[in-house]
Amino acid sequence: MKQFMAMLKENENEHPPPTKLLDLAGQLCQELQSSSPSLEKLVEALMKCENNRDFLTNIHVVRACVSVHIHKGQHDAACRLLEHCKAEEKEELVQLWHEVHYQRVMEKQQTDVLTPLQKFRCRKRNPPPISLCPEGLKNRNYSEEVRQHLFRFAAEVTANPNKKQREELAQAMNLQPAQVCNWFANYRRRQKS
Repeated sequence: MKQFMAMLKENENEHPPPTKLLDLAGQLCQELQSSSPSLEKLVEALMKCENNRDFLTNIHVVRACVSVHIHKGQHDAACRLLEHCKAEEKEELVQLWHEVHYQRVMEKQQTDVLTPLQKFRCRKRNPPPISLCPEGLKNRNYSEEVRQHLFRFAAEVTANPNKKQREELAQAMNLQPAQVCNWFANYRRRQKS
């Protein structure tokens, strides 16, 4: 850690910082993940740096910074950091975004865990910004063509297909058999109500 701090001070005005320094920052953040006071010192030093944006290209540094912000209750700062970081691991960044919001809800409700439904609602209320999902959020709905095919099968053949039928439907519509099984289970549930 001392060696890194010395290197950081040495290269604080260099833009971009040497690759060795960036790699060492990521490695340290990964190693110190469970050591809160040391990690806080490291993150504080990185964020005071003039070229701190360059360090936010490393997912381990980003994760450490978000973790420190959450620990301090600085949820808005964690969100801003995620919005502006340049790390390539977009799926992990989206997961971190959700974690920040889960923590906020848990603190507000004074609880240690959220139910899957609470997490779902939290994700719906706080979608990740476009900078984290440039292609947009995944649409979990099936296309109109797939839905029509499934509805037709349910109406004309059966609403409770056997394993072979589900596998054939899945293959025909480029879905997983589990997706077809879930669609039919949901269909039957909707029919009952």
